[in-house]
Amino acid sequence: MFAAAKAVEWESDDSCMIIWINGAFGSGKTQAAFELHRRLDNSFVYDPEHIGFFFRRNEPVEMLKKNFQDEPLWRIFNYELIKHIASEYHGYIIIPMTIYNKNYFEEIIGTLRDDHIKVDHYILGASRETILKRLSKRLDKKDSWASKQIDNCIHGFNTLIDKSFYIDTNKLSIYDVVEEIAVTSGLTLKKDRDINIIRKIKRIIVQIKHIRLFV
Repeated sequence: MFAAAKAVEWESDDSCMIIWINGAFGSGKTQAAFELHRRLDNSFVYDPEHIGFFFRRNEPVEMLKKNFQDEPLWRIFNYELIKHIASEYHGYIIIPMTIYNKNYFEEIIGTLRDDHIKVDHYILGASRETILKRLSKRLDKKDSWASKQIDNCIHGFNTLIDKSFYIDTNKLSIYDVVEEIAVTSGLTLKKDRDINIIRKIKRIIVQIKHIRLFV
């Protein structure tokens, strides 16, 4: 009821709303984001990782951080660009991005909220075993960078990050996750007219487009 009331107020303001989908690497953030985008009119998927890739390609190797989130400019650039889009775009900005460091969370999401930009923040939770299975499906090995971050993510989400909108995805499909986000944030989704095989093909396309050869 509270989420629906907030959604009505937001629509009347004709402003931008951010839906931030957080979770461990392999939790299904990107698939959920693009499925939500597919069924939500006037929406846009923003990927903060692209700023990290920009640094990878445009800084001397000696300056690069192992995790580009540790680069202060990554956080500044993303905050400023998201704020700029939110000031000009009257719709939904969907952001699939793992952030489990409390300070980084506050620098970006906290500051956006301080700027009176509506941010609904979701954590897609799952057990370590479930995440490893999902990572293996996208060809991440047990010693991959993403796999090594699982414990850090679980600890961060359990102890450091705002968990007001936490979704246990262990037994949920991507479509269940999107429906839950829609209900909580008061979103009106388009009717899903795709048959199962088309859905699977679209998910495979999203997965292929977002294969990361480096972090």
